[in-house]
Amino acid sequence: MSFLRSRLAWTDAVALPPEIAFLLAEGVPPALLARAATLARDAGTDAATALLRAGLMDEDAYYRALARRLGVPFLDGAIALGPGIAFPETPLAGLAPLAPGGPAPRVMAPEGRDVAELLSLRLPRSWRPALTTPRRLREAVFAAIPQAVAAHASDDLEIRRPDWAFRPGPGAIHVGLAVLLVLAAGCAATLLPAALAVLLAVAVQSAFLVMAVFRIGALFVAAPVESAEEHPPLPDRELPVYTVLVALHREAEVVPRLVRALAALDYPVAKLDIKFVIEADDSETAAALARVPLPARFEVVVAPPGLPRTKPRALNVALPLARGSCLVVYDAEDVPDPGQLRRAAGIFSRAPATTACLQGRLVIDNASDSWLTRCFVLEYAALFDVLGPALAHWHLPTPLGGTSTHFRTQVLRQMCGWDAHNVTEDADLGMRLALAGYDVGDLPSATIEEAPARLGPWLRQRTRWMKGFVQTSLTHGRRPLRTLRALGPLDALCALAMLPGTVISALVYPLFTLLAVRDFLWREIPAGPAFWPNLPVALSLTLFGIGFLAMLAPAALGCFRRDWRDLIWIVPTLPAYFLLVSLAAWLGVIELVTAPTRWNKTQHGLARSSRSGALKPGPAVRAVSPAPPRWSRPAG
Repeated sequence: MSFLRSRLAWTDAVALPPEIAFLLAEGVPPALLARAATLARDAGTDAATALLRAGLMDEDAYYRALARRLGVPFLDGAIALGPGIAFPETPLAGLAPLAPGGPAPRVMAPEGRDVAELLSLRLPRSWRPALTTPRRLREAVFAAIPQAVAAHASDDLEIRRPDWAFRPGPGAIHVGLAVLLVLAAGCAATLLPAALAVLLAVAVQSAFLVMAVFRIGALFVAAPVESAEEHPPLPDRELPVYTVLVALHREAEVVPRLVRALAALDYPVAKLDIKFVIEADDSETAAALARVPLPARFEVVVAPPGLPRTKPRALNVALPLARGSCLVVYDAEDVPDPGQLRRAAGIFSRAPATTACLQGRLVIDNASDSWLTRCFVLEYAALFDVLGPALAHWHLPTPLGGTSTHFRTQVLRQMCGWDAHNVTEDADLGMRLALAGYDVGDLPSATIEEAPARLGPWLRQRTRWMKGFVQTSLTHGRRPLRTLRALGPLDALCALAMLPGTVISALVYPLFTLLAVRDFLWREIPAGPAFWPNLPVALSLTLFGIGFLAMLAPAALGCFRRDWRDLIWIVPTLPAYFLLVSLAAWLGVIELVTAPTRWNKTQHGLARSSRSGALKPGPAVRAVSPAPPRWSRPAG
């Protein structure tokens, strides 16, 4: 009787929601259920989600208990599904038909408040389903229709918005014709009358000057790297559910650090949905994840085999399964600021609905590894601490950074996710958001990243980026007039400067630099006031000066904003660094023909230095904070 009185006392002290109240009869300690109810109340979520996400009870144990309460079978082994299942509809509905001869006509995996609704129903015995966990149901769907899941991840954009999808190519014939056309134009230019040749030279040089103007203008936009919050943070009850997606491929080395970084996120655990997506044949990463004690809010999704083998395809596998109304993508080597999700949620809550994405500040941390990593630090400081915030301030198209990008999940799904065939899916998605009328906002919150320290890995990574920029330019340049009408003149000019302009300027950078040096050092400028004949030379010299200012000044300003004065001496060496960028651009154009969808994998976990200490490896057993004790049903 004293045992029963204590249970009743707990029930009176804390009103238990129905989705967990039935667990009292299963012998679950009242104190544990009261804790789950308190977590749910504070976070503004249902008690079942709080119970499971906080790791207070094992998912299998909860659904077994629910099945016993409902008097239905619980399926914990291989689940044979019947005809009529589909992706992503079946896992989202949490309901699927079972194969003939199964223990019930169908199987259910209710979540959250659906559990309370199910408990309140009086189902006919003939309709009563079997129960399983959401994870097991999702795995059963993936096992039953792997081709459909792979096709959705690869081809959904092509099916729904073919005008936004990159079609692998162009073939060698098309590129060959383009090269012949350029050569023919160059030959024809030598035969043009002097006046037309001058106009052509002025037009080309003016286009490059316009590209430089965006970078120089960004110097005058205030964008501190650490700004005080102007608004009070959202209380836990008002925070949205947040999904974190990380695509992993051959990343066993960084798994402990990654889990440790994501476990440290300052966000209500009941509202976190963290998904790692791995490839089916990546046994090393799967084994590394199995060795780390993952908190209950983490989930591993295995992408079915399929082509192309790219990061965006893996992300598309997990996107339909995202529970959050907000979603962020991180890379395997990332260490985000613990408060980043809270800050992003606050900005989203105040921003207009047209702000569909927030780009976090990416910070290279292993500067001391080599000259390449120091230059990479400067390049990222210019891009993410100077140019990116300026584009957000001006509401201009922004090629996204590929990581630390936060989205409104509904808008991301409207965009059909990522283009699986584009190897810079981030830049492409930024363009598609602009074409659809959405803006990218600035998120002044740092995410620590690792840069390749050796030339070979750096060159492969940069080749992929340049190839992807060309892919994005070809995709959205198929119908230039339609793109111009959708963007408007200024946005179209910015898009031209940031995507094809970046590649073209890298391709011609060595040649134009040599020509400018020749004009500056050796060409004699006539003493007479001959304006038109001198205009190309004057523009060449102007472009030389402004181009180098646009290259060096944002990097220097980014260093000052981060107080990295020890790296200022590297800024004058950037012209040599951009010769390597030019090499990568040429290799990217070549690879576009030979291997248009090849994903040049960057190996992580090789950093020898870390300015912040975030990249230093730690033992796997310390990857996560100690988990709370979970309840499991006593044996017998």
